[in-house]
Amino acid sequence: MKAGVFFTGTGPILILTSYESLDDPNLVEKLSAKGIKKYIAFEVSEHKVKDRYGKQYNVIMGDLSQTDDLRVLDYDGHHVFYNFSLKELGEPIYVEGNES
Repeated sequence: MKAGVFFTGTGPILILTSYESLDDPNLVEKLSAKGIKKYIAFEVSEHKVKDRYGKQYNVIMGDLSQTDDLRVLDYDGHHVFYNFSLKELGEPIYVEGNES
């Protein structure tokens, strides 16, 4: 499982995904279908996410079935942004899909 902070046009969101990378073509396609066509993503430690989100993390993980491949853990941009130090973020991944 990967955890990532995704900076989108409406602000940061925190996503958990079973995809191998935060720029996996299938993940990019799935996010694009949800209106997220352009983003900068940073991988964060799943352990740190679990520590900071506790019960909410457990509920989301418990709700994940084998066919699910992503869950938005937090969409409150202010909360996501201030929940992680910039030093904790991995290398940026830039995705700029088709904007038509």
